[in-house]
Amino acid sequence: MFSKTCEYGIRATIFIASESFQNNRVGLKDIAKKIDSPEAFTAKILQILSKNNIIHSIKGVGGGFEIPRDKINQIKLAQIVTAIDGDRVFTGCGLGLNHCFEEHPCPVHDKFKEIRNGLAAMLENTTLEELALGIKSGDTFLRY
Repeated sequence: MFSKTCEYGIRATIFIASESFQNNRVGLKDIAKKIDSPEAFTAKILQILSKNNIIHSIKGVGGGFEIPRDKINQIKLAQIVTAIDGDRVFTGCGLGLNHCFEEHPCPVHDKFKEIRNGLAAMLENTTLEELALGIKSGDTFLRY
């Protein structure tokens, strides 16, 4: 459903948020290790997230990545997905066709539309805070 880049972006953002709850900034190496992603790839993802004002990048000694605590509960999972993958998860065809519309649907259009709408609702109603608190409490994990 999501690109690999988006999956890593979601993981990275959740990790950064969980550390931000503890007033910690995290560096690239720690993020890449925690989300099991190559450093260079992680750096590109973090650049996208920073450019879209989802995370903050602090340069210099004591720098790293963070999300202001008061912003964590305002960021929706949909914002992260849109920043990385665009809106294709909200509008795309279940078969990946370029020309699939209500007036000219693909064979799975009606069934996939229900799934896509459910996914969109979940992404738009899930906050980063919910996900980060699961990591912080130990109820959920990012890497097994």
